[in-house]
Amino acid sequence: MRIVRNSIVPFKGFAALTLWPFIFVRKGAKMSEETLRHEQTHACQQKEMLVVPFLLWYAIEWLVRFVIYRNAHKAYKTVGFEQEAYLNKHDTEYLQKRRHFAWMKYIF
Repeated sequence: MRIVRNSIVPFKGFAALTLWPFIFVRKGAKMSEETLRHEQTHACQQKEMLVVPFLLWYAIEWLVRFVIYRNAHKAYKTVGFEQEAYLNKHDTEYLQKRRHFAWMKYIF
């Protein structure tokens, strides 16, 4: 994974965004070990779904959840990909023991 620091991607309010094989980090944002693990989890998700299907699934799931909750932040936090990444960012061994498509258990 290559880390790219800049002031454009990700959008304001976000510290980092992964588009495999890059992790874009907002200039001035702190990249903690937990944030790095979170983004590396997204990299695993993107690799196993071949990036474009990941992005489509993410967008559709976010839209569905936005319609349900009528709240953009809650929709973001409840996307299955984000659930997996947030719930496991403190586990230093998670990426070594992670099963393929582990995010699927968080979408239902």
